Amino acid sequence: MTTNDITPVILCGGSGTRLWPVSRKSFPKQFINLIGEGSLFQQSSKRLSGSGFAEPIVVTNSDFRFIATQQLHDAGITPNTVLIEPEARNTAPALLAAALVAAQKDPAQLMLAAPSDHYISQADVFCDNVRRGVAAAQAGQIVTFGITPDKPETGYGYLELGEGSVHGAMPLKRFVEKPVLAEAQRMLDAGGYLWNAGIFMYAAQTMVDAFAAHAPEMLAHVQAAVDSAEPDLGFLRLDPDAWAKCEDISVDFAIMEKVSNLSVIAHDGDWSDMGGWNAVHLHAEKDADGVALQGRTHAVECKDTLLRSESGAVQLVGLGLENIVAVAMPDAVLVADRSRTSTLGNVVKQMRAAAVPQADNFPKDHRPWGFFETLILSDSFQVKRIVVNPGAALSLQSHEHRSEHWIVVVGTAKVTVGPDRDNLDVKMVHQNESVYIPLHAIHRMENPGDTPMELIEVQTGSYLGEDDIVRYEDVYSRGQGAKG
Repeated sequence: MTTNDITPVILCGGSGTRLWPVSRKSFPKQFINLIGEGSLFQQSSKRLSGSGFAEPIVVTNSDFRFIATQQLHDAGITPNTVLIEPEARNTAPALLAAALVAAQKDPAQLMLAAPSDHYISQADVFCDNVRRGVAAAQAGQIVTFGITPDKPETGYGYLELGEGSVHGAMPLKRFVEKPVLAEAQRMLDAGGYLWNAGIFMYAAQTMVDAFAAHAPEMLAHVQAAVDSAEPDLGFLRLDPDAWAKCEDISVDFAIMEKVSNLSVIAHDGDWSDMGGWNAVHLHAEKDADGVALQGRTHAVECKDTLLRSESGAVQLVGLGLENIVAVAMPDAVLVADRSRTSTLGNVVKQMRAAAVPQADNFPKDHRPWGFFETLILSDSFQVKRIVVNPGAALSLQSHEHRSEHWIVVVGTAKVTVGPDRDNLDVKMVHQNESVYIPLHAIHRMENPGDTPMELIEVQTGSYLGEDDIVRYEDVYSRGQGAKG
């Protein structure tokens, strides 16, 4: 890192319900491989790495912290800091917390705040545009990045450009809220307007000063949350009491629409906020009939259609479809007219109100040690596939209502099991071998190898919920009843 390196601030909260069923509350769209290599979060992190960039500050929540760090590890990126929000409070408190953390070391540190769920295929073009804004940011400007519009889009806010130049950037005249179609067409025809991408560059102290001037009460609460933050397994957990006092508001409303030192750099390369299935279809590889196929799919006499299968065991076939999105998962299937997919968020709300578990819960349940997915579930037994990361270990635990049978199918498991903590036996269970965990037995599973270990778990008992757990030791500092 050099003193001129830019520190990315990567925001990875949100639920992305318009991309249901692959995006859900427990595993939202930024962590999914929708287009290109890796998840949107990994693509964003890699785009903002290398020459000219320092290690990122990642802002996320407790549910996603291990997913984010695992995906960063898989992408070869080591974060500077991972800030844990005790609860969602929108982008204003999140960006301020990151600025305060950076300003403690260097008030002049340049920062680039970006969502983690945007798709930019031309990373080199975007990074060139970032470099064009450095001089303005160093001179005390907050630089926002706008997207050159190519259609009258009603789903984005707009930036109206002023005249002249501010250290190589364009002055911003005003923000324009999401317009109706006629107004969007008028702005497209007139020129001088950009889509608001919600990406900002600034010196850390510049952002702190902006809050001091326009949101001093929030500054006081976020400063208290940072001052009382607690380190937790490599994360920095913001103080929950101070954080709860912060207003739930975007940085646009809290700061950007009020400051006078805001300027704009236009990004005229490929960009999408991946707000729904039409965006996936637009950027996916398609045949001459506009048909995009992802996963185990087959199309016959289809047109302008997206078929996606998320399961290697599910073959999705489209016959005579036009303008359709069909997405198949092990536990849910979406079939929709492409013109209606923008209303999927409302559909998810309806399913949530009806207590449909697929509205929020993802079939693959991620844990700090790896993940599991349920293969069969009945009233008295459950079959799971469990994958444990290299060197990882589940907690030392017992169950009150179920026994378990583990069959190792890939790798070797180090298994601890016994009737009580004074009588524990440790054994190595190899591929094609199994071990039985009786009801109430204290046990732990570890992966001593350097590749993922995989096993099949068969549970039997009167209650199979994830909260049936008594925890004795846990390297991830989770409490009693916490899942996994």
